[in-house]
Amino acid sequence: MAEDRRVPLRWVWITLGLVVVSSLWYLLWVTVGAGPVAIAYVAVPLGGMAAVAALYDLWRVVRGNRVARQFWGCLLAGAASMTVGYVLMAVNAFRYSVGDYTPSMPISAAAAVGLGFALAMWAVARVPVGISGTGQRRRMYLDRTIAFLGCATLLWHFGMAPMLTADERWAPQTLVLIGLAFVLSIAGITKVAYLGEGPVDRTALRLVAAMSLTAAGVAVLAATYGNAGGPPSQAVVLPLAPLLLVLAARVQSRAAGRAPRTSSPLLPYLAVAAVDLPLVAVATGELWWPGRVVILAAVVVSVLVVVRQFLAFRDNSRLLSDIRAKEERLQHEVSHDGLTGLANRAWFRDRLQTALAAGESATVLLVDLDDFKTVNDSLGHDVGDELLVSLAAVLRERTGGDGIPVRIGGDEFAVLLAGGTTVGETLAQRILDALTEPISAHGLLVQASIGIATAAPDATLDSVLREADVAMYAAKQRGKAAYVRYLPGMAEPVLAHMRLGGELRHALDKGEFHVVYQPVMALDTGVIIGVEALVRWLHPVRGLVSPADFIPAAERTGLIVELGRFVLRETCRQTAAWLAELGPDVLQRPAVNVSARQLRDPGFVADVMAALDDHGLTPDRLVLELTESAALRGGQISRTLHELDRLGVKLALDDFGTGESSLSLLRAFPVAIVKLDKSFVDGIEVDDANPAARDARQAVARAVVQMAGALGLEAVAEGIENEAQAARLGELGYTLGQGFLLARPMPAAEMTKLLAAQHSAVTAG
Repeated sequence: MAEDRRVPLRWVWITLGLVVVSSLWYLLWVTVGAGPVAIAYVAVPLGGMAAVAALYDLWRVVRGNRVARQFWGCLLAGAASMTVGYVLMAVNAFRYSVGDYTPSMPISAAAAVGLGFALAMWAVARVPVGISGTGQRRRMYLDRTIAFLGCATLLWHFGMAPMLTADERWAPQTLVLIGLAFVLSIAGITKVAYLGEGPVDRTALRLVAAMSLTAAGVAVLAATYGNAGGPPSQAVVLPLAPLLLVLAARVQSRAAGRAPRTSSPLLPYLAVAAVDLPLVAVATGELWWPGRVVILAAVVVSVLVVVRQFLAFRDNSRLLSDIRAKEERLQHEVSHDGLTGLANRAWFRDRLQTALAAGESATVLLVDLDDFKTVNDSLGHDVGDELLVSLAAVLRERTGGDGIPVRIGGDEFAVLLAGGTTVGETLAQRILDALTEPISAHGLLVQASIGIATAAPDATLDSVLREADVAMYAAKQRGKAAYVRYLPGMAEPVLAHMRLGGELRHALDKGEFHVVYQPVMALDTGVIIGVEALVRWLHPVRGLVSPADFIPAAERTGLIVELGRFVLRETCRQTAAWLAELGPDVLQRPAVNVSARQLRDPGFVADVMAALDDHGLTPDRLVLELTESAALRGGQISRTLHELDRLGVKLALDDFGTGESSLSLLRAFPVAIVKLDKSFVDGIEVDDANPAARDARQAVARAVVQMAGALGLEAVAEGIENEAQAARLGELGYTLGQGFLLARPMPAAEMTKLLAAQHSAVTAG
């Protein structure tokens, strides 16, 4: 609070000066008889006027705070009423004092002072303590009751009781006022102990309570000197009350920005000590009726303290129980997976490390869902999460008491077994058997690859996990949906395959990939109808890397999208170059293979259209080849295929006939071309060793070409390697074919020569 908003310091000096002057006068009056006794009654009303002025200044300052304004406004009214009462008392003293004798307080003055005390008590009672909650309020009221009784007993024994039992009877109004002052003092003291940060300053409220303690001085003087205690009370003790009020106002006006203070828990125990003082005095003296009040109060305080301790014990027990429950919950959250409820990676590593350190044998099963990203991409992450929860339930059920299932992270789980060189295989097979049935609320049929590793005597945590990881990748390389136990020497080829994924990024950046083209020809004329673009990787160290090796790595790392984009754009660029050099009829349709991962990419359609537009090709010039397994992978792929068809891009179903839903795919997807899989071409010509197998292949090949004709689709036979195969396919109705017999995959330069020769022949013809 700024300096110009503080209660002026002059009110402090005025009230302090009145205390000093009045005390000096009393000293002179006692020693040399300076003036009439009525002068003793002057300092209190004058100090009261100064206190009223100071409180009024403060009331204007705190005008913006409703609670503070109510408190100090009520206290201002109380101080004004008490000042009026003391003015009336001073007038009465000057009128009726005779020698050293002072008259009793008039009823009107007592009423005004009593009203002032009542207003002050009301103001103190309404100050908020900032305690919320039933339990906290119950404890606060209990503590304040104990404190109130303790302080009241002390003031009773040494203040009120002597006045009530004195030989010289005191006026009832005096007793009532002193009693009210005691109540206000005790209420203020007990209140301030629980007053936190708020609109009424703690120190200011203490000063208000101390103002009422001047009544204790009056009571002591009255009990000790009887009526003769009146002059020192009025001249020395009571003038302190206005001074304390002015100091309270000054403190309050300077309280802005003061740091909050915490309440003390010692108040009830101090109250017990306060009870003990009069109790000792009663025990060592004659027991009279005020002493019985002290004993009764001590008993009540003791009972309340016991109750308080019981409540504190109960609350502490509940608090400790809550803390333990919270610690257990936090420990569970730290060591368990929030989605599946299984133990997590940290718990798993800690438990495995403990077992290894103790020299115990341990077996780890590393379980990884196959193609889990497909579920997330096609069905959404919520469905994926439900699938993980269902898999966790499968692991709990199938593991039973043989091990502890754990979620490592993502779609990777583990099972920790104690010992078990054979239990691992048994459990892995139980898990794979469970996954032959659909799981989760969506009835998903999923597969998993499982790696098994048993800790050797000198194994470390990292070595066991690495071996289980290597075994799991080996299971994926062997076709997935299988388990593999780690064996010595297994790591190198698997790690080499894993490193291959890291080298793909480098190869893309360095331009190590190139595209070759295999023609699709008319079987009767040998005319090139189209080409299939195939990607090749010429590694600077490994040499030519087989697509069977790097395509799965590209799929696994997600680089298949970027690699496929490169093949698409390069094919479009080369096709545009051929058309520009040899004419628009030299090549009908280049074909590019696409994977399910590419079809799920949200920007795939835009990539296709951009590649065509950048090289001046129309959509009907491009064929995108996809396998049956890719076409079966969810709604996103279906939407992509239909959008490509609407834009005019032709779609070809590669490896046709090898899947379980080939016929249904022709109805569900906008396919323009079907390519008979090579497995039905091999041996289609002559197979004396197994004529039944030959006849079956011919039947499938005939059915495919007839069905394609009925649906208005083109049929292409793949993998033609000899003349007899070509002749037999021609007899069955095939007009288009592809294979080593017709032409091997070749670089763009060789393909250009082949197309140029064909163009020349057509032109010459």
